[in-house]
Amino acid sequence: MRRLNPLPFIRAHRRAVLTGLGVFVLLAAFAIPSAYSWARYFGSAPTGLFGLPNISGLQTPSADALDAQDILQGSPEFMLPAAWDGAERVTILIMGLDYRDWTAGEGPSRTDSMMLLSVDPVSKTAGILSIPRDLWAVIPGFTPNKINTAYYFGELYKVPGGGPELARRTVEQTIGVPIDYYAQIDFSAFMRFIDLLGGVKIDVPERILIDPLGPREPLHLQPGTQVLPGDLALAYARDRHSGGGDFARAGRQQQIVLGIRDRIVDFNLLPGLVANAPAIYAELSSGIRTNLSLSDAIRLAVLAVQIEREQIAHGVIGEQDVIYGNSPDDLAILIPIPDRIHALRDSIFASTGALSPLTPGSPAERMAAEAPVIGIQNGSGNPSVGTRTQQYLDSLGAQVAQVSDGPASSVTVLVDHTGNPHTLSFLAQLMGVPSSRILHEFDPNHAYEVEIRLGSDWANNNSLP
Repeated sequence: MRRLNPLPFIRAHRRAVLTGLGVFVLLAAFAIPSAYSWARYFGSAPTGLFGLPNISGLQTPSADALDAQDILQGSPEFMLPAAWDGAERVTILIMGLDYRDWTAGEGPSRTDSMMLLSVDPVSKTAGILSIPRDLWAVIPGFTPNKINTAYYFGELYKVPGGGPELARRTVEQTIGVPIDYYAQIDFSAFMRFIDLLGGVKIDVPERILIDPLGPREPLHLQPGTQVLPGDLALAYARDRHSGGGDFARAGRQQQIVLGIRDRIVDFNLLPGLVANAPAIYAELSSGIRTNLSLSDAIRLAVLAVQIEREQIAHGVIGEQDVIYGNSPDDLAILIPIPDRIHALRDSIFASTGALSPLTPGSPAERMAAEAPVIGIQNGSGNPSVGTRTQQYLDSLGAQVAQVSDGPASSVTVLVDHTGNPHTLSFLAQLMGVPSSRILHEFDPNHAYEVEIRLGSDWANNNSLP
């Protein structure tokens, strides 16, 4: 079948083609698998990436005309632009929408996957950090909620910049790192792109049942190294029913991220990608929603493929970085432990020093900085213990508003109503309260932000003066 000669088109539409291609190379090299939402905003849109016209009329005559061999054998006749030459770190938030929300069609979606990609052009290093969707976060302009609802609120209430911007601001203040750009990627474009690369090589650590979208039936992937086509790679990335829950799922997504990067670099696929830019752009340009500019996208893409594999750090906010809790509507949530998340963030992103300092001060000073209003319920069986505990905590910088009688209890329990991790940490260590007796019952209208429910264990064994 006759091929289109890409050079006349590329010369005439150089910026559009290279930018569209650049975003896919940049995001494919590090982050495409984390975002598999349907192109809700682009499926019937007259314009594609960056608002540029979709150029479907310039595709090859058959949808099957472009295949992996075209990419593997392509050779362009012009030079790519120079790589990004800025001195500042560049960070991008990658998002995918919840497939269940999209299929329900009942309003805005939540994000199902969130991943931070950060590139340091000076040290030629990069980092990938996966963020669990159930992480409890302060959403600017709204009450605290799961971090995956920030996009939903932004779309529902039409805040400036919509869902992507509100999600960006929420993640920025939760993780403590400036975020320059966002990108939301269509999972059908992800599958097609992997197929054009000839698949992605993955070392599957253990047998796993995956359920591909489309006509293919669920199947088991066996342990070992194998090359997955786009639909199986997506199914592997999005599976949440195997052991480890969302934490393990994030790890699989990062496996595919790095597998795509390795495929592009190891097989020197940039020449083929550029040579077939018109057809690739025609197929995939409608699959991304982003605030990246035309010039920045391609320069970042060229920089991305220059970064050595061992210079790419990656990690997942995991069980060691959170406390399990429940929301006011009794949904399971993950309460962040800020210092641990900041330490993880710095280990992944900061090649030349911390992005921002960890929370300063002693444990008591950190509690005082949060300054929650504390209430004490004395169920210890000793009437004087409540008042003595109040006086002791006040001397340490706490703000105990009231002591009242509570139901008799053999154990002391801490209850957090508004999100005060440093206070809980301080009190738990001081009073010997294990994590199993730290409750998170979010209620911004409660009289106290933190409750101490004293039990007889505290009356019988305490550190009161």
